[in-house]
Amino acid sequence: MQGLLRSPSGDSFKQQFTVDADGNGFFAGNLNVTGTVSKGGGSFKIDHPLDPSNKTLSHSFVESPDMMNIYNGVAKIDAKGQAVVSLPNWFESLNGDFRYLLTAIGAPQPELYIAEEIHGNRFTIAGGKPGAKVSWQVTGIRHDAYANAHRIRVEEDKPATEHGSYMHPEAVRPQEPKGVTNGRQR
Repeated sequence: MQGLLRSPSGDSFKQQFTVDADGNGFFAGNLNVTGTVSKGGGSFKIDHPLDPSNKTLSHSFVESPDMMNIYNGVAKIDAKGQAVVSLPNWFESLNGDFRYLLTAIGAPQPELYIAEEIHGNRFTIAGGKPGAKVSWQVTGIRHDAYANAHRIRVEEDKPATEHGSYMHPEAVRPQEPKGVTNGRQR
């Protein structure tokens, strides 16, 4: 399948995308989506919250060689110097191999620590000052069935047909226009 679009002047057509028989797609230019996209990496682009009619705001997705999810919040320390953080009921079925970060808010709390690691979709912070706030972050590596069956290969050799080519030649070697596009030289 090929997509041809008329040029802005209206006098010619330019190939904008192709999709092969296996469903692999190549898009020339930017892809703008006004709905939700589930994908391997990229960014979001929205109307700028401070000047929505004149500007856009873009952020890159947080990416990792792991299939990592990031969760965070603020907890209030109770009279015993603790805070119990409850996570969604699906948390442990989706994630494992947890990492924790704690940051005191408002004043130092040098005795902060994780008193109980995640179990039953909750964890306990201890060593805080009663009434104080703590910013927390937990990361987990996905261990659901799909993630376990489709781990990301962090490094791979290029196929022989792509040796000597670059996926983004304009960034790596601007003087060399040789690039790889879906296994084809461009």
